[in-house]
Amino acid sequence: MEITGRLIGSGRASDVYEIDEEWVLRRDREGYADALAEAAVMEHLRGHGYPVPQVRLDASSRSDLVMTRLHGPTMLAAFAAGRIDAREAGTVLAQLLRRLHAVPGRIVHLDLHPDNVMLTDDGPYVIDWANAEEGDPGLDWGMSAVILAQVAVGEEAIAEPARAMLAALLADPSDLTEEGLAEALGRRAVNPTMSRAETELLGPAEQLIRTYLS
Repeated sequence: MEITGRLIGSGRASDVYEIDEEWVLRRDREGYADALAEAAVMEHLRGHGYPVPQVRLDASSRSDLVMTRLHGPTMLAAFAAGRIDAREAGTVLAQLLRRLHAVPGRIVHLDLHPDNVMLTDDGPYVIDWANAEEGDPGLDWGMSAVILAQVAVGEEAIAEPARAMLAALLADPSDLTEEGLAEALGRRAVNPTMSRAETELLGPAEQLIRTYLS
């Protein structure tokens, strides 16, 4: 699809362009994303009432995904604007993980964090399903926990709020398993989009996570 709309969002591997008030185009920068598989996952989830955007495919490209436009900030942007506090954000993430794992098919997101949740008038919606696969829920909890913990042990201004989000995520009770945590740490260690500095935070991140599991 030829891009004619303005750029309205960017992630580590993809960009989102405006089509009109109802639709957006998500394009993988390297062209490796399998939009067909991602769309199938999202439509399966939407059919079971899970909050994901409606999707349609562009027949000219396997890496382009056209989705309904969600109106509202990401959870991360809402936190920065004071519209949601850190503990509430962590609680919402936990609720979204539990809802996801209740859908038939054992689908795991593997990248569920505050920048992949959109807060709309109709409630939170989960975006960016490029990493989704069939798997164990413990791994999904592990990935979300490790992502938050890496921020929490870093030097960014959001480190302390990330710690509070992590505490809320792993409370009441956590579904994180030893196997899930170990696999999540291993996957993050070989993630090509992470910097060396981020990789070096995995050890302290694991230690922090374990303080909430004891």
